[in-house]
Amino acid sequence: IDITQDIQPLTTFRNNSVEFIRQLKQTRRPIILTVNGKPEAVLQDPAAYQRLLDIAAEADAREGIRQGLEQSKRGEGRPATEFFEEMHAKHGISR
Repeated sequence: IDITQDIQPLTTFRNNSVEFIRQLKQTRRPIILTVNGKPEAVLQDPAAYQRLLDIAAEADAREGIRQGLEQSKRGEGRPATEFFEEMHAKHGISR
């Protein structure tokens, strides 16, 4: 982030939105919009935002797997057959 260009008041963005969109496409850096000197919003290139979502989803899946493995190492959990038997009985699902 270049603080001289990438942190701007919201009113400046409103008055120069076309130029800011051009800057965003050119630099691929997010623009932080402020209100009364405090950060309020971030304007980001759609491709960069999608990449961020993909990274977050992958990290979330990895964390879930890590936690499951840790629980298994501690002897927590139960066999899948036991779980499925309970679910079948609880919800009246025939096999």
